[in-house]
Amino acid sequence: GLGRLESVSRPGLAVFMPNLAGGTVVLDVGANAECKPNYLVQFAHMGSVYARYLLGRENPRVGLLSIGEEETKGNDLVFEAGDLLRRARHLNFIGNVEGRDIFKGTCDVVVTDGFTGNVLLKTGEGVATLLIDIMRREIRSDPLAVFGTLFMRPALRRLKKHMDWEEHGAAPLLGVDGVCFIGHGSSGPKAFKSALRTIAAFVEQRVNDHIREEIEADHDTAA
Repeated sequence: GLGRLESVSRPGLAVFMPNLAGGTVVLDVGANAECKPNYLVQFAHMGSVYARYLLGRENPRVGLLSIGEEETKGNDLVFEAGDLLRRARHLNFIGNVEGRDIFKGTCDVVVTDGFTGNVLLKTGEGVATLLIDIMRREIRSDPLAVFGTLFMRPALRRLKKHMDWEEHGAAPLLGVDGVCFIGHGSSGPKAFKSALRTIAAFVEQRVNDHIREEIEADHDTAA
């Protein structure tokens, strides 16, 4: 199997979550149910590199997922990780963020432990499905609404594309010494095509090399 990149403590599974600002990279979403504070700092570096080279975010803003924006809110992991993130010189850390901030586009990268991240991801998927199902039900129950959708088709298509996970295809496992993307169990041809496009960009942009350089630079600074 694939090992870890040198200096990487734990790989992190990252996903792209759509929002009003174009989208946010969230990690970890399931690779590590329990995390140490320094893992989250490394996730921040890896997520920043991914956002910079694959999403075109020049100076990615990094947020730490918590139950409030104040530094006094959170658990021990959040307190300790927040302290390390504030001292990191190679990160654009903006502080604690709440779950709702992800959908506002407050930051480009959000870091958390894999347990919390997975709950966040599954909840987001459930809410998106619920909204679509409610919209369909309400439209079908009203003849005028059905007629109105004829004029809304272009906007509805754009909405569907914006919310469609198959546009991104697969989630990268960042920090492994190689290329590892994890696809959804129900992936179709469109998702595979999107995944291959993302993987090609991942290799062309030398994401792993940049991750290695950034984490080593952070180690040098800490030393």
